[in-house]
Amino acid sequence: LTMRARVIMYHKDRVKPSELSTYEALSDPKWKGRILIRSSNNIYNQSLVASLIAAHGADSTLRWAKAVVGNMARKPKGGDRDQIRAVSNTYYLGRLTASKKAKDVALVKKIGVYFPNQAGRGAHVNISGAGVTRHARNKAAAIKLLEFLVRKGSQVRFSKANYEYPVRPDVPFSAIIASWGEFKADPINVSELGKRNAEAVRIMDRAGWR
Repeated sequence: LTMRARVIMYHKDRVKPSELSTYEALSDPKWKGRILIRSSNNIYNQSLVASLIAAHGADSTLRWAKAVVGNMARKPKGGDRDQIRAVSNTYYLGRLTASKKAKDVALVKKIGVYFPNQAGRGAHVNISGAGVTRHARNKAAAIKLLEFLVRKGSQVRFSKANYEYPVRPDVPFSAIIASWGEFKADPINVSELGKRNAEAVRIMDRAGWR
């Protein structure tokens, strides 16, 4: 129904965009004590790690995860908005950008958005999705609901209200998310992320990602 880009958010006074490149590069020792990220219990991070397994294999991903844990500024704590405030899905930044609170407005001005892996497979994308179970009692009505949710008008409302990317290419981004620029998304089928979720969780646990 909608998409969320897993971007790198950075403090404009402390990091230059030219220093950033890929998710893989976050394992570089230069980021020691500088990375803020949510816990391994978070499905967004599990999906990101699953995408890395698909791209590089389990052994390489384990080494990456261990290095990222070693680069963390603190133990994972709070949600994405807490990580932004301490300096990440894009729709959380969208909510802060739309906030009327002076402290949130001031914070957003300091935060830059970087889409990783643009020279390669593209930025990792999570989805808000829905489906119809095989034994659904009212399958026809359920399908009609899903068709309604992907209509152009519904997609516009999703983008404006929740700061997520529409899944329809003919629906323009809302003003806030459009301000971050266009990006290349990793084309991996999300079902592949689900298949690798359990392995991703095991790898994060072995890496000490709490």
